[in-house]
Amino acid sequence: MRKIIIAIDGFSSCGKSTMAKDLAKKLDYRYVDSGAMYRAVTFYFMSKHLDYTQHSIVLSELPNIHIEFHLNTETKNSDTYLNGENVEEKIRGMNVSMHVSNVSTIKEVRHAMVALQKQMSRSKAIVMDGRDIGTAVFPNAELKIFVTANPETRAQRRYKELQVKGEDVTMEEVKQNLAERDHIDSTRKESPLQQAEDAIVLDNSHLSKEQQMEFVYNLVMEKKLMEDIQLHQLHFSQGERDLV
Repeated sequence: MRKIIIAIDGFSSCGKSTMAKDLAKKLDYRYVDSGAMYRAVTFYFMSKHLDYTQHSIVLSELPNIHIEFHLNTETKNSDTYLNGENVEEKIRGMNVSMHVSNVSTIKEVRHAMVALQKQMSRSKAIVMDGRDIGTAVFPNAELKIFVTANPETRAQRRYKELQVKGEDVTMEEVKQNLAERDHIDSTRKESPLQQAEDAIVLDNSHLSKEQQMEFVYNLVMEKKLMEDIQLHQLHFSQGERDLV
């Protein structure tokens, strides 16, 4: 079957990254967590105690930020590397979460990350999740999915995730952080979080991981079949014209 680009967007803590990872594994596609890229940029500024609100600092430091994804042989997932260092765990904490949405609003940062994301898709066969994948990064993606869930479910998921990592945080802090990120992501000038017109909405508030995967995998198979049929029809039409 023809390989396609799958763009998955949605609010934070909707489980879209987990779903995207599992889908990529099932399809043997490459997975890219675009949110991790912005987290890595945020971590870079924070770890060096640089003021990312200063335009001159952002411009001078962006060329020094190099982000890659490498397969973790133990987890079978792609880990985020910043300037050669595995920062996968370091970028997932609450401290980075409190700043990442603000860093993501910076025009130069978004342009740099979008350019890198587009480079990663040259051979297609990719699953990428984020906030603007179906609208700004891959507006022509063959399949776009917009993931959402109710605020309470999202907060519970994020709280459990942070607890497992040993983060000292309250449920109220998590709810406030999610609300602030939603507002910033949805109202920023550069590539705001919004549903692409041709995206299929998946509300996973009451779905298990298995139910989500079944729903999304069926969508992929339907889309790939349609792409194959269209390609066959195109070749058939060209063949007929050649015979005339």
